[in-house]
Amino acid sequence: MKLAAITEDGHEISQHFGRAPYYLVLTIDDGKITHREMRDKLGHAHFGGEEHHEEPGHAHGLGPQAHDRHLRMAEAIADCEVLLCGGMGQGAYESIQACGLRPIVTDLTSIDEAAAAYLNGTLIDLTDRLH
Repeated sequence: MKLAAITEDGHEISQHFGRAPYYLVLTIDDGKITHREMRDKLGHAHFGGEEHHEEPGHAHGLGPQAHDRHLRMAEAIADCEVLLCGGMGQGAYESIQACGLRPIVTDLTSIDEAAAAYLNGTLIDLTDRLH
């Protein structure tokens, strides 16, 4: 199983999905982390040259263009089952789910602590932190 976390440094979970520059991907075998891999993550800066506008009938981050950007952000972790983050928008959350990943918003900052909590079934998805 592979679990990803958004991060800036490979140790702590970033508070904002769109701004984080990396994913730390953890490979888990028999309940133990057996491999760590930093992967580049597309973010808001990568889409700066693209036309950006709010689409009628869609809240911020919930329209087709935003969904496409979120899907491109998630391509780097298509082989993962779970994404740990400290915060994200509702649109990103829904797009990540549409990719077949389980996003989990947590107030834990340590990637290792959050991964352990996920593995022992105590990590709570704090969807009230979605914006």
